Amino acid sequence: MFSRLFAESGLSLDRLKALLEVGVAGSIVKAADGDPVRQSQYSRQIKELEDFFRTKLIERQGKGTRLTSNGKELARISRFFILGLSNFQRGCLAEEQTFRIGGSATFIRQSLLPAISGKSLRTGNAIYTTEVARQEEIETRLHDLTLDFGIITKATLTRPLQTKLLGTWKLELWAPKSLRLNAAKASEAFHQQQLPLALAKKELDGLGAIAPEYEACLTCDSFLDSFTAMSSEAVATLLPNFLAPGRTLKSFIRVNVSKINSLVFHFYLAWNPRLLRLNPHATRTRDWLADALRARMYE
Repeated sequence: MFSRLFAESGLSLDRLKALLEVGVAGSIVKAADGDPVRQSQYSRQIKELEDFFRTKLIERQGKGTRLTSNGKELARISRFFILGLSNFQRGCLAEEQTFRIGGSATFIRQSLLPAISGKSLRTGNAIYTTEVARQEEIETRLHDLTLDFGIITKATLTRPLQTKLLGTWKLELWAPKSLRLNAAKASEAFHQQQLPLALAKKELDGLGAIAPEYEACLTCDSFLDSFTAMSSEAVATLLPNFLAPGRTLKSFIRVNVSKINSLVFHFYLAWNPRLLRLNPHATRTRDWLADALRARMYE
């Protein structure tokens, strides 16, 4: 069945690992950390793979390199294969599993870290790492299995990715009273694009909550940053309701904007079903994670 595949030399785990590392790093130089000996080794190993499969696997892109379409496909197959072997080895050695979870900075701090930092984390047999990533990156990395789970805001993903609803949330516009605007005047200023705003551009992208041409006084990476900026009481900001300062704080007012008030957003846990086939422990972790995050969101 596999006689042709093993009829000649040139294929090995070390060579496939080199292809994966160069693909992730974006160049042989970066993958080798500037070490000329390792650079030579990577170049030789990838050339041997190209000779074995009789196809180009990498190509130049500016000062770096990128995987060709065949290189990406071989990297995808290799990643699944090596991940399966790694999981099998850890199971045989009764080692802890490591799960990588990607999400926005705000969700990680407000929901994910509290959910996975409790008693179950201390007594479980898994290690968790969290990574801040945008939704498009999360989707790509779930396909590549460089992330095990992702927290996203849309349910429709490219196949074969799957999702499970965690909870809903809304946006609220808050303004400091130091701007000397009542709620009606602040709403009018917002519609006229004259309200000084700090906006979490990266986390607002794709939500349709604010006109793209709105010129903010300050742009931030996350809602956490815009919340901090608003605390200076010089700018207003859009915040998720689970992060809003609350109606009881005397220094801020909630500004009603019908377009924003009508929007409802969702958080979903996303994963690649191939992960569950490669790692039997992942199904249990997925279910535990979904339950923990749901409970955290509805506290």
